[in-house]
Amino acid sequence: MRKVKLKVTGRVQGVGFRYATFQLANQLGIKGNVKNEADGSVTIDAQSDDHLKLQKFIHDVRQSPSPFGRVDYLDVTLANFPDLDDFKILN
Repeated sequence: MRKVKLKVTGRVQGVGFRYATFQLANQLGIKGNVKNEADGSVTIDAQSDDHLKLQKFIHDVRQSPSPFGRVDYLDVTLANFPDLDDFKILN
């Protein structure tokens, strides 16, 4: 199981970014969650057994899954969190 944490900055709050990320994750079979942060960024925990699907997910997040969003910076780090069963929008 590959797991990553993504921190996304740019125009990512108030533009449907979390919902578009949720839809993208479900299309690709990615498990995890997405949430708004107080500093205006969005964090995503993502996991998949399929390395290529996870790479596509990261690539598509970098391009902004929301047509109204804009990603200025994306930080991707390896993560270690408990296995998740689905993808959720938090807060």
